[in-house]
Amino acid sequence: MEDATQMGRTQASELVRTEARALLELAMRLDGQMTAPFERAVQLLAEAAASGHRVMLLGMGKSGLIARKIAATLCSTGTAAHFLHAAEARHGDLGMLAKGDVVVALSASGETEELLALLPALRRMGSVLISLCGAGRSTLAEASAVWLDASVAKEAGSLNLAPTASTTVMLALGDALALEVSHRRGFAAEDFAELHPGGRLGRRLARVRDLMHAGEAMPQVAADTVMTQVIHEMSHKRLGMTTVVDAGGKLIGVISDGDLRRLLERDGANALSHTAGEIMNAKPVTVAPEAFAGEALALMEARKITSLIVVGEAGEALGVVHLHDLWASSS
Repeated sequence: MEDATQMGRTQASELVRTEARALLELAMRLDGQMTAPFERAVQLLAEAAASGHRVMLLGMGKSGLIARKIAATLCSTGTAAHFLHAAEARHGDLGMLAKGDVVVALSASGETEELLALLPALRRMGSVLISLCGAGRSTLAEASAVWLDASVAKEAGSLNLAPTASTTVMLALGDALALEVSHRRGFAAEDFAELHPGGRLGRRLARVRDLMHAGEAMPQVAADTVMTQVIHEMSHKRLGMTTVVDAGGKLIGVISDGDLRRLLERDGANALSHTAGEIMNAKPVTVAPEAFAGEALALMEARKITSLIVVGEAGEALGVVHLHDLWASSS
């Protein structure tokens, strides 16, 4: 039993090594003979996206599943894309294609019957065809404007049959295309945030302005506010701190629970005789309203504080974002 378990582990690790070698070989091709065709493919995809056209991912079987994922990655990085099932395309779904769209077809052999049957229609429609397949002399590759070499020395596994290393290479090649097109088009974190409003990514990319305690919810006192009123404001707003602002609303300092404790330890019964301006920290840590929740959380953790004051371009206090708000947004 122990020998069988060890054998299983050895086989599994070898499967992973086979796929890793295939990826390394792909990287070498991208640095060498595939540099020009890859660049051409990126250019075609970027131009199509810039002109309002879509990218249609075409595939069957396991390659079709990889095509779906690549389409999803393109969409999430700012390039409109759809998956088109090769068999369904022969029965009406080809109507999804519009003139100017780019078709990216995936086939390990380049001889998938359902794909080849669509070639005449794609030519009639004037579609630009990019292929990801493992055979440069295949029918699909030769019919393509750009062929991207997705070949592998062998599939993972002793039978060398099931699509494993080849689909891994296609997936990596599709990711590389999507991210390079995204980079070429200047797709930024702000754009990514707009496309990912939900889930963990969306919460990390939420803007501080959407999470901060503003208006009446923001603790705020003037520099001449007496300590009893400072304590009342902090207790009422329940953020463990208060901003200190001038008559125009500009931030001039902050008072935290820790500042109050240190004041009591130092001055005892005389602590309440002070004003906010006398005990405030005049160099508070601040953040811009456009900052992402993840950025603000990292800043708090680095500075070991629980609140950040959100300030505008003129230094005015706009709100307060608390650590608990960011934990909820980024976890």
